[in-house]
Amino acid sequence: MLWVALQALPESQSPELLDHGSALGWWALQFTPKVARVGDALLLELSASERLWGGRTPLLRQIYASDKPVANVKYARGATSLIALARLQAVQPEIKTTPDDLPLATLAAARPHLTTLAQIGCSRWGQLRGLPRDGVARRFGASLLDALDRAYGQGPDLYPWLQMPDRFEATLELAAQVETAAALLFGARRLLNQLQLWLQLRHWGVLALELSWTMDARRHTASHGELVLRSAEPSADMTHLQRLLAEQLAHVSLPAPVLYLRLRSLETEKLRAATGCLLPTEQAAGDSLQQMMERLSARLGAQQVLQVQGHCEHRPERMQAWQALLDATQLSPAAASGARAGDKKSFKQEALYPTWLLATPQQLVVRGQRPHYPGPLTLLAGPQRLEADGWAGTDCALRDYFLARSEQAGLLWIYRERLAGAGADADAHWYLHGLFA
Repeated sequence: MLWVALQALPESQSPELLDHGSALGWWALQFTPKVARVGDALLLELSASERLWGGRTPLLRQIYASDKPVANVKYARGATSLIALARLQAVQPEIKTTPDDLPLATLAAARPHLTTLAQIGCSRWGQLRGLPRDGVARRFGASLLDALDRAYGQGPDLYPWLQMPDRFEATLELAAQVETAAALLFGARRLLNQLQLWLQLRHWGVLALELSWTMDARRHTASHGELVLRSAEPSADMTHLQRLLAEQLAHVSLPAPVLYLRLRSLETEKLRAATGCLLPTEQAAGDSLQQMMERLSARLGAQQVLQVQGHCEHRPERMQAWQALLDATQLSPAAASGARAGDKKSFKQEALYPTWLLATPQQLVVRGQRPHYPGPLTLLAGPQRLEADGWAGTDCALRDYFLARSEQAGLLWIYRERLAGAGADADAHWYLHGLFA
C-alpha cells in the first residue's frame, strides 16, 4: 500500500484565499479516486494508480511538482494512512521515521491517554504495541487497539471518500473592500482556477456561469449584485472566460464596496473529445471565431453583434432573421433542426437564389406582357413555383420565380404573381426580389 498525506502550510491559510480543503481535495482527485479529508489534512491512497502513471516514482514526482491551488504544501508518505499522518506531523515530514519510533502524540486515539501512558514509560508506538493487549483494552478501551492495528496494517482503513459535487459553487472572502467592478477580476480569477479543477475532473465544459457579490450593508444601498456569463459551446478555457468576465465587469458600476464573491455553474455539458489525425495538422493560432464573437458581444452589447437565424418558412423574405448572437445560440437543438425542416431544395433550386434580397419586392413595369427593368428583361431559367398558404394569420403567396437578365443591371431574380382566377399572363404583376453579385 502507498499512502500520501498532504497539508497546506499555515502561511498559505490566509482568509483571502479559497477553501483549501475543497480546492486541494479536488486537485488530489486527478491522481486517485480515494481521497479522504482528516482534519485539515488530506489522505491519498495511491497503490491502485501507480501503473496508470508509469510507476511509483513518476506518480510521486507528479504529485510533488505539479501546480496546486495553495501556495505551500507539505507531504509525508507511509505504508498505512496513520503512518503517513503521523509523519506529516513531524518537524521534518520528509524524514522517514520507522513506525515503532513514531511519538504516541501523532496517534489520535492515544492523545486522551498520553499522561497515563507516559507514567508507565510509553511514549512511542512500538512501546505501546509491546504491552499486553488485554490490559490495554481494559485500561484504555478497544478503540486504541483498533487504531494501533490500523496503523500497522492489521486492520482496514475505512474513510468517507471525497466526492465531487454535481454543481460547482465557491465563495471567496476578499482581503479588502473592493470599490470598482474591474478590481473584482482579481478575486474572480481565483474562483475560476477552482472551477477549472472541477471541470477537468468531470470532463465537462461550462455553458453558463453566475458571478455574484455581496456589498457592504452599512451603505444603505443595494446589498447584492450579479452577472451571468454564457458561452455558445461548452468551454473549459479559463482564459476565454476570464476575458468575457473582464468585458462584462467593465460595464458594471458598484453602489457600495464588495466584501464577498461567489461563483456557481448554471449550465454544463460533457466535452466532446477531439478527433485524432494520423497526419500532422497545423494548430490554429489565437481564439476561435466563436470565442471572438462572444467577446465582441460582451464588449459592444448583445444587440450589436448579430447572426442569421433560419425559420421554417417558404417565402424567401421570411426564411431568416437577424438575432443577437447570444440569444440565437440559446435555441434548443430541436428548435434549430425544426427551423431547417421543410426547407429542402435541390441543388438546382439553390443555385437560383440571389446574393442580395430586397427588403420589399419592387413592382416592375410590364409592356407587351414582358417585364422591364429599366429595359426589357430576358428570362433565362424558371419558373420555380412557390405556394405558401395563409396559415397562422400569414398572407397567401402564389409566385413563379425566374432568373432574368437586364442589359443595364445584370442578373436579376424576379417573380410573377399567380392570381386566383386570372386567365391571362397580362393580368399578373411582376416584381424584382433579388440581385446577383
